[in-house]
Amino acid sequence: MTKQERALAVIERLKREYPDAACTLEAREAWKLLVSVRLAAQCTDARVNVVVQDLYAKYPTAEALAAAQEDDVEQIVRPCGLGRSKARDICACMRMLRDVYGGNVPDTMEDLLKLPGVGRKSANLILGDVFGKPAIVTDTHCIRLSNRIGLVDNIKDPKRVEMALWKIIPPEEGSDLCHRFVEHGRAVCTARTAPHCDRCCLADVCEKNGVHLR
Repeated sequence: MTKQERALAVIERLKREYPDAACTLEAREAWKLLVSVRLAAQCTDARVNVVVQDLYAKYPTAEALAAAQEDDVEQIVRPCGLGRSKARDICACMRMLRDVYGGNVPDTMEDLLKLPGVGRKSANLILGDVFGKPAIVTDTHCIRLSNRIGLVDNIKDPKRVEMALWKIIPPEEGSDLCHRFVEHGRAVCTARTAPHCDRCCLADVCEKNGVHLR
């Protein structure tokens, strides 16, 4: 089995196991997904989904949030942790959308990375989920599973993992695969307990189980 063959097997197995996998942040508009992704740093998606309800009740549009006082936003988002820095980034990001991009979320990696608080992981999520473009979101699940399964070789840096995966993952599969990594990482290939290899659909193609590449 080559690395690319392993990648294709992983894609097909996880498709069958998690056919409806999607982003667990509840955001139907691009600007709201930007907000939620920033709030999700060191916070659960479930908590973010609750907190943003209060945020959008007070600031229902990107324009309203751009005009908000950072202290007021901080009070609302504080349950997500790092309230001051998150409020600062969110308000600055919304102002940049208003002042530079005509109120629209840009659809290129280059422009997304110019937005305050947006890194490659967030930008890839926007590109994949909002614009349907090729994307690989290297969150903790993606990095952990890619190393365990043997899709990458002991690489922990998110950008390096992303670049390594691009070499073996078909562009149209990247975004959905990363959502499935999240599902599989939470249910089976867990971080805080021993992975449940006995019920893993990838057991016979996984490097951790001694399946080595030729």
